[in-house]
Amino acid sequence: MSVAAPQPRPNRLIFGFLIAVTAGVTYLLAALISNIGERKEEAREHFVRLAELSEETIDPAIWGQNFPRQYDSYKRTVDTDRTRFGGSEAFSKLDDDPRWRRIFAGYAFSIDYREERGHAYMLSDQDETERVHKFKQSGACLHCHSSIIPAYREAGNGDVMRGFELVCAMPISEARGMVKHPVSCLDCHDPNTLQLRVTRPGFINAMRDLARSDAKYPHMPSLELWRKSSREKEYDVNALATRQEMRSFVCGQCHVEYYFKGPGKLVTYPWQNGLLVEQIESYYDEVGHQDWEHPDTAAPVLKAQHPEFELWSQGIHARSGVSCADCHMPYKREGAVKISDHHVRSPMLNVSRACQTCHRFPEEELKSRALAIQDRTKSMMTRAEVALVEMLEAIKSAKSNGLEGDALTKAQRLHRQAQWRLDFVAAENSMGFHAPQEAARILAESIDLARQAQVQVLSTGKP
Repeated sequence: MSVAAPQPRPNRLIFGFLIAVTAGVTYLLAALISNIGERKEEAREHFVRLAELSEETIDPAIWGQNFPRQYDSYKRTVDTDRTRFGGSEAFSKLDDDPRWRRIFAGYAFSIDYREERGHAYMLSDQDETERVHKFKQSGACLHCHSSIIPAYREAGNGDVMRGFELVCAMPISEARGMVKHPVSCLDCHDPNTLQLRVTRPGFINAMRDLARSDAKYPHMPSLELWRKSSREKEYDVNALATRQEMRSFVCGQCHVEYYFKGPGKLVTYPWQNGLLVEQIESYYDEVGHQDWEHPDTAAPVLKAQHPEFELWSQGIHARSGVSCADCHMPYKREGAVKISDHHVRSPMLNVSRACQTCHRFPEEELKSRALAIQDRTKSMMTRAEVALVEMLEAIKSAKSNGLEGDALTKAQRLHRQAQWRLDFVAAENSMGFHAPQEAARILAESIDLARQAQVQVLSTGKP
């Protein structure tokens, strides 16, 4: 008769270890769930309404009573931190690069052309510039240099669009008394719902024009959807734009190219044909617009403003659905609260949150990539400046030797085209980064057009 082999007894140490591990994991899970609940509750209760907000509340300090985190970062736009190609020091670009005095000869920018500064300075810088004191300026400038919507409402007896027209036509000395603050919370947020919104009439009108154009912009899905609709109503940016679009549109309502239209000096964005540099130029040609006549060539030239929105629209970030705020106002956490950083500044000063959220590379690598783009853009821009100044000298000399008629008209046309392209990139505040290939294309065309003008003059035998 066989005897069964004895079965091994369970190891009590193993059982004890498993029980301890299970208890530990259970405790940690319970603690995690409790912490998540506390964080959610903290996030729900962080907002305390201390101040009543309305469409007349332009002082950001009052908004700051309800939103201290956002207000604290907003106040930091007074900083003067600098990247290689940008910052908030109020130095003269004309002293830094004297070629611009020749390029802008005969125009207000040849008198005063300063470094762009942070939002905190946008109204005070407008007050101080010699372009206001030595040349007749209108209230149109305040469209983007101030928190002006209540002033439009007041001037128009409740009608913002009518007030917009009236204030644009005022002398700036009169209009300036109607505003007190630079860009404020009210300019981008509804005071009741806090939702993002566009307030600037110039942008609202321009988006309607852009929607009717043939230009395609897949990164603006609301615009493309409107085009596929019955179009019974005009495109309304505030009614149709997605939240992600709004995170660019609220910036784009001021960071754009524009001109003052007609005797009423109405702020107008030239987007009827599209956002490309040549499409904007074609609109200016159609309406016969010129900013001034250059004294060296008598060409009817244009002055670019700050076409960040237009150049960004041609870049990989825009086409990938990345908004202005994603890079210039990246999200941050304070405790359980997630907010957009209202310390609006260059992403180069905040690489970890502005860039590394998407790009998994070391900070120094990302900075070096951005600087490579900017250094190359700057180098090409310098070549375009040199070509333009040499073109100016050539045409001026030829005119003094009797150049006239069709030959002069063609040279003047080339001057207008070359200068417009150079200034388009120079006035834009990313040094090419928003759309590197587009910036390079524009500058290459500027150089080519300037040299064509020189060849045109030389071929007449009147250099």
